[in-house]
This record gives sequence, structure tokens and C-alpha cells, in this order.
Amino acid sequence: MRDETQAHVSVREYYGQTLTSSGDLQTNACCDQLPPEWLKPLLAQLHDEVVTRYYGCGLVAPQLLQGMRILDLGCGSGRDVYVLSALVGEQGEVVGVDMTAEQLAVAERHRDYHRQQFGHASSNVSFRQGYIEQLDALGLPDDYFDIVVSNCVINLSPDKERVLREVHRVLKPGGEMYFSDVYADRRIPEVLMQDPVLYGECLSGALYWNDFLHLARTAGFGDPRRVEDRPITIENPAIADRLAPARFYSATYRLFKLDGLEPACEDYGQAVIYKGTVPHAPQVFRLDGHHLIERGKVFPVCGNTWRMLHDTRFAPHFDFIGHFDTHYGIFEGCGVSVPFGQDQGEAGAAPCC
Repeated sequence: MRDETQAHVSVREYYGQTLTSSGDLQTNACCDQLPPEWLKPLLAQLHDEVVTRYYGCGLVAPQLLQGMRILDLGCGSGRDVYVLSALVGEQGEVVGVDMTAEQLAVAERHRDYHRQQFGHASSNVSFRQGYIEQLDALGLPDDYFDIVVSNCVINLSPDKERVLREVHRVLKPGGEMYFSDVYADRRIPEVLMQDPVLYGECLSGALYWNDFLHLARTAGFGDPRRVEDRPITIENPAIADRLAPARFYSATYRLFKLDGLEPACEDYGQAVIYKGTVPHAPQVFRLDGHHLIERGKVFPVCGNTWRMLHDTRFAPHFDFIGHFDTHYGIFEGCGVSVPFGQDQGEAGAAPCC
């Protein structure tokens, strides 16, 4: 593999040789969230070895995946790939990319097992070994995937800006990147980033959240949307002391590849009405932490939110009110990023469109 860095070597050794199961992790940074009830039957069908070698920090199963083409960056042993393969159905496609041969060997070993579990005549899954910063080297074409996911992996990349640029390239217009990762409340000192354990545990490579927002916009993803976040407690005193006073969070973001998104939430007098037709969301559709859209209710939105619903796969599930003919200024309560750790979308949350 070309352009290999010491960070690549360190991470590959950590996940290919040092760790043999999630029980070998020294912190709980790579600790999964409790899945929603509708997802539990699919998780129960996964092979034990695939689950044992899983090191994610969140859930990367957004809504409306039937028939989609999905790319999983840093797929590891394939846990998320196989869950997504069931959700996209036999007409969809899931491609997993990882640089660690040992992890991919686990994933490949159980491809036919999961095909049978999910009742597919042929597998809709493939795996490729390579770097997530170099998708072009893997022959992945422009404007091909509907969705790109990643689960606690981008923090391990030595070139996060390049990862986001490559994601933007391979996504179709109107597609989205939906991913979970670890973020810090400040920039981590370079000396800590050189420690293979701190880096491999998904901590010292974590982006300062405000740097991430800048990189995302620079890569072409206007108006990044945070779906949810939670604080990470390291629960290893020696490691926690070395990283103090930095605080860490697991957060899920969605980034849309859409032209015309504005730097701030602008008011054009628009609104949407949710039809209640998205599976597993009959009463409320959650676009992000500030947009919990109840079925049947006229829900005022800014121009960016209108586009995220109107120009994507979500459009059939909404009625749309308004246009872009008249601008009414900034959308009330918007224009300021909300730090991690505050309640979102509930009473007491910072207002947003």
C-alpha cells in the first residue's frame, strides 16, 4: 500500500496483533451504544467471531437504506457491513475498506454465513484492503455511493482532511456521510499522538470538534449536523491522567453532499410536514439533535434543512412548503455551534432551526 506512514503501521499492528478481541482494549473509548429494539434481531444473527473483533464507538445505521450502495470506512471484522447488508437488501451493495489484513480475514471468513443468515441468494458484500485516505487507489469511482459510514475509525487516520475529501468524491449528489467517532474538547498535544496505545485506543488521534467542523466544510460538506453525542469516561486512571484535562466525546454526525448549503441557517419562510412513513419512525423523524419532526405537524425549517430533506432520499416522506424567493434573515436562534454535552432537541436545549 502506497504512502504508508508510521501512524498506519502503528494502528495496523495494534488492531491486527495487539488486540485479539474487544476485551483487550485498555479503555472504554471504543465502547458501543445500546442498539434500538428494531436492530437487535439483526445483531443477534451475526457470527460470534465478527462481534468479538468489533471496536466501534457508536451506531451507523441511518434510516431508509433499502437498495442503497454503502461504503464502510475502517470496516474491521465486518460487523457493521453485515448489519447494513441486511438493511440494504439483496438489491443493495455494501463495500468495506480496512487496512488490517487480520481483521479483513475475519470478515471474509464469514461472508457466506451472513448471506445465508439474511436469506440472500448471492452476497451483496465485498471487502477491500487499503487506506481510507486513498479510496482512489482502490478504484472506487466518483459519485457512486449513496451513503458512506464509519465507526470510530477516522480518528485513527493521519490525514483526516484527505479522508473527508475522498468521501465527498465517491458520494452521489444528495448522498450523505453518516458516522460515529471520538472527539476532544481541545487539541491534543503532538507528543501524546505519538503514543501507540493512546492513539490505538482512539483517544490521542481524536479531533478537536471545532477543527472537525472546519475540515468538513473545507471538504465540501456545508452545515455538518450532529445527530447525538455522549461523554466518554476512560476508566483507566493511568491513561486518563496522561490525557487530562482533555475531555472526550463519542458523537455521530451526518454530512450531506449538497450544492447550495449556506454557512448559517437562513430563513426563507419554509416548512415541512412529516408523513410518518419512514420505517421505525412512525411518529417522529430525527434528522439531527435539533430536528425532531413530529408526524403531521407544520415544522418551520431553515433553507439548509429544507434542502437536506427535499434534495435527498428523504423527500418522498415529507410535504414541502415554501421556496427560496424571499429571504427573511437569519433563522431565529441559529448561527451558533453548540458544544458537546448539552441536551439536544429536548426542552432546555439551545434553540436552532
